[in-house]
Amino acid sequence: MKEFFAPRKIQVQDPPFAQFLFNNTAFSLVWLVARLWVASIWLQSGWGKITNPKWVETGEALQGFWLKAAAIPEAPAQPAIYFDWYRQFIQFLLDTHAYTWFAKFVAYGEIMIGIALALGAFVGIAAFFGAFMNWNFIMAGTASSNPMLLAISIFLILAWKTAGYYGLDRYLLPMLGTPWQVGYALKSNPTPQLEPLKA
Repeated sequence: MKEFFAPRKIQVQDPPFAQFLFNNTAFSLVWLVARLWVASIWLQSGWGKITNPKWVETGEALQGFWLKAAAIPEAPAQPAIYFDWYRQFIQFLLDTHAYTWFAKFVAYGEIMIGIALALGAFVGIAAFFGAFMNWNFIMAGTASSNPMLLAISIFLILAWKTAGYYGLDRYLLPMLGTPWQVGYALKSNPTPQLEPLKA
């Protein structure tokens, strides 16, 4: 019986199609195009916000968005926010005047996500935060380009090892490593490594 419950090292391989999409640098050109497109959307959106005093000074723009989203229309109209718990969360942010600082967080966050994706630096992390922002915009009742951006960001998260191959991740990932595998620059006795990430 003990042998049955004893931990075993089992390695399940990804299907070849998934390996090609997410682990093969040959597909990195496709991720480059997707990355740059998503980055351009974030940069345009963020730039429009950081140059608008209603976003970066008073937060009025975000306040207006939250007020509209949290409003409960008369029946039979569909409310902007479908889930009551999310409406309560937005109402809490309104009641605490969080829009005064949260608007800056949104505006500069969009710029940072756009820059990271454009440069190919920590693509998986940048795509995760981008997807999280898209999810919040959708939850607040705004469709626009958010569903498409969310879908592409999920693919970029899955392809985090190769999505930044034509970018800084080609050098950053081997140099800094990951939480489960330290890169050569952070080892106690670093060995000189000039070779970038290879296919």
